[in-house]
Amino acid sequence: MTTRRQMLKATMAMLGSAGLLGSARRILAQPAMKDMIHTHDHAARSSQRVSSARGGPSRVVTPNGMSLPWTMEEGFKTFHLVAEPVKREFAPGLVVNCWGYNGQTPGPTIEAQEGDRVRIYVTNKLPEPTSVHWHGLILPNGMDGLSGLTQKAIQPGETFRYQFLLRQHGTQMYHPHFDEMVQMAMGMMGFFIIHPRASEEERVDRDFAIMLSEWFVKPGAATPDPTVMSEFNLLTFNSRVFPGTDPLVVRRGQRVRIRIGNLSSMDAHPIHLHGHNFRITGTDGGQVPRSAQWPETTAMVPVGSTRDVEFVADHPGDWALHCHITHHVMNQMGHGVPNLLAVKTTGLEEKVSSIVPGTMLMGQTGMGEMMDMGAPRNSIPMMGGAGPFGRIDMGGMFTVLKVRDGITSYEDPGWYEHPNGTVAEPVGGTR
Repeated sequence: MTTRRQMLKATMAMLGSAGLLGSARRILAQPAMKDMIHTHDHAARSSQRVSSARGGPSRVVTPNGMSLPWTMEEGFKTFHLVAEPVKREFAPGLVVNCWGYNGQTPGPTIEAQEGDRVRIYVTNKLPEPTSVHWHGLILPNGMDGLSGLTQKAIQPGETFRYQFLLRQHGTQMYHPHFDEMVQMAMGMMGFFIIHPRASEEERVDRDFAIMLSEWFVKPGAATPDPTVMSEFNLLTFNSRVFPGTDPLVVRRGQRVRIRIGNLSSMDAHPIHLHGHNFRITGTDGGQVPRSAQWPETTAMVPVGSTRDVEFVADHPGDWALHCHITHHVMNQMGHGVPNLLAVKTTGLEEKVSSIVPGTMLMGQTGMGEMMDMGAPRNSIPMMGGAGPFGRIDMGGMFTVLKVRDGITSYEDPGWYEHPNGTVAEPVGGTR
């Protein structure tokens, strides 16, 4: 027997974030943080139109994100990264105090080409030192970014310069190698994508990049607890949870690549695509030779790795893309509730309510009824977003691949209109 109040306590724990380091608490309490809410989401919703500083189109779409502009400086393609506290809206109704780069988490996608000489200035606006490791890149040892081993830490207020020749192509990443337990748990990571110098064997029409992350944010609180090592309650695609994730919009017949990076704390993630099969074409170690590629509908992405998958979007519709670990498509869930599944409780709730007003027995026929429960301030329900046939009982690492005939824009086209006779429907009687 569980009261509504007890249920909220059990699933959401106590408000606050007692596990934060003192320095994080001080910086995130500064009044200036109120003005740092990440506001580029609307523009990022159409990130396929993002342009570089040179005016050319970005080749990679980072849903709910963007690519980093660059300029030329002394023959180097030059980028600027600013490590700083940011506020990130994970979904409507849930804004989280994070750390990231250039006002966002994950940081902006760096795009360059094999053979480029790149120069990257990193400015530290965090309350503690940091560094940047260029994960998977082949480069001079002194540019590798591990503080204490290959460089001094970047102190608050300092700017460091990294520069090196890009000797490879593929889907790489960047992240700190100073106090990474805290800094990565707070959202400091991003993609470093190197395009091949030679033309690709098979042209890709749509190229997406999705970073996987795990967080623990107590319902009602706003700051992740970096000391949590398991039992994460927010699992994100590009630091967004469904229903806040942008769809991937493609035209039927296009060849699609999805680059998936995993810099989460503990878990490998099996990312599953509905309605299509694909080939594993690359890892953070490089391109997989055609003879070694294998067909899948689920790509297992280990911690610290990337996987590139490619397919032809030849089936129109709205197709789910999600982690197939069941708890990873839920939001701010808890596990401290009694298991009443299949327990006969007829009349019990009414009797107990006469003694303890507000008692609500949960889960005796499943947990679906929990999805409409209220939530504390700055929290969201465990699952649920609006769909064309009712509520979609998913959350966390979930988005939708929208394949359409003849579209001329990659704006969200709305829900798919199914041809007559192609939707499952109830029938009378039993079969």
